[in-house]
Amino acid sequence: MTQDRLVIATRGSALALWQANHVKDRLATVAPEMAVELLVIKTSGDLIQDIPLAKVGGKGLFVKEIEQALLDGNADLAVHSMKDVPPELAEGLSIAAVSKRETPWDALCAREPVTVETLPHGARIGTSSMRRQCQLLARRPDLKIEMLRGNVPTRIRKLDDGMYDAIVLAAAGLVRLGMADRITQELPLELSIPAVAQGVMGIETRSADVMVRQLAARAIHDERAHAAVTAERAFLAKMGGSCSTPLAAHTLDRPDGGIRLVGMCGMPDGSKILRAEYGGTIDQAALLGEKLAEDLIAQGAREILAATR
Repeated sequence: MTQDRLVIATRGSALALWQANHVKDRLATVAPEMAVELLVIKTSGDLIQDIPLAKVGGKGLFVKEIEQALLDGNADLAVHSMKDVPPELAEGLSIAAVSKRETPWDALCAREPVTVETLPHGARIGTSSMRRQCQLLARRPDLKIEMLRGNVPTRIRKLDDGMYDAIVLAAAGLVRLGMADRITQELPLELSIPAVAQGVMGIETRSADVMVRQLAARAIHDERAHAAVTAERAFLAKMGGSCSTPLAAHTLDRPDGGIRLVGMCGMPDGSKILRAEYGGTIDQAALLGEKLAEDLIAQGAREILAATR
């Protein structure tokens, strides 16, 4: 960063660019004297489109080249969908701020107004997520899960071209891209627990760049979302899982100001799902995530994860 210039590293998908431009606009409100530029980076995850992420390194493939741009000094901050960010960041980098959470649920999209319950027997469902596959098959073992990759508009186009009877995406991405009208059902928590940190954007910076970190926090930081993400990512780290394993955790606000963390681990075919939940105060967020993981581990989660790797 120069005294009057910031560079944001981002992927080039429509959603990534929406998020990066949102952060750019927010930075302009807190530091109008700064010129903010985007540096578009094509990541390994963008280049590999014909193989499930779980087989080629998980969603960390969407961030490693962007993190290298930060480490090399070619960018000052990076904007991510936090659900794509692995529990462990590259040395010297950290998350400076997280956004308020957008609609966190998974969304069923179809050409007809159907729900998971009313899909035809044997319907073809597009998703590359083992987490979504696991929970869908637990409810509807007759469904045919088929791999779906690509950015949000590409996935919707594949649906419209008849490649699938329905697809499942994060509702947040559809909302941000103005495509919420394509949602035929937001999947409730009891049907599909969302991915860790789903619906939250994060700004990653070099840990030593105090001024950049302060600007990022002033631009978008939300404390409630931070507590939620802390709890969920602590769970993921303790489980030793990645964003591509059949794990889920989601934080809900309690009326008393505290939080409730629910989570699951399951077999990809939906034949076995372990669930647990814990509640506490927001300053106990990391502890709640660890306790949730310990509960599922005691129920046999490590054996499930070993079987799916």
